[in-house]
Amino acid sequence: MATTRTAKTHWEGNLLEGKGTVALESSKVGTYDVNWPARAEQPNGVTSPEELIAAAHSSCYSMAFSHGLAGKGFTVEALDTQADVTFQPGEGITAIALTVKARVPGLSEEDFQAAAQDAKKNCPVSQALAGVKNITLAAELLS
Repeated sequence: MATTRTAKTHWEGNLLEGKGTVALESSKVGTYDVNWPARAEQPNGVTSPEELIAAAHSSCYSMAFSHGLAGKGFTVEALDTQADVTFQPGEGITAIALTVKARVPGLSEEDFQAAAQDAKKNCPVSQALAGVKNITLAAELLS
């Protein structure tokens, strides 16, 4: 069964001096301020499309990784994923660096790395972001 999620943005003014809000409509968990300086300079308490993409990518990757490991019979004790999305004005999103640290009892380093790469390749957000030329993954299996 397909699902659809909705976010709405209200914007006022031009790109450089304008401002807006993005509302997470489906979940109703919040409305967040957005503006150009938060995107191209410092956040100063305001979000950006790239931060929202980072949130989507890190959470989707974590779900895909956990699911893949469960399918191989492993139980994830802990999985912490960070996504760093790099935005270059005039070029767009130039890189995404995924970093994951996980505690998975009984999993070998080799199988862990293979599962980590498989999750990177197959998570729906990774697939949606396939146009980003430089998506990297650093995966660490904790004991």
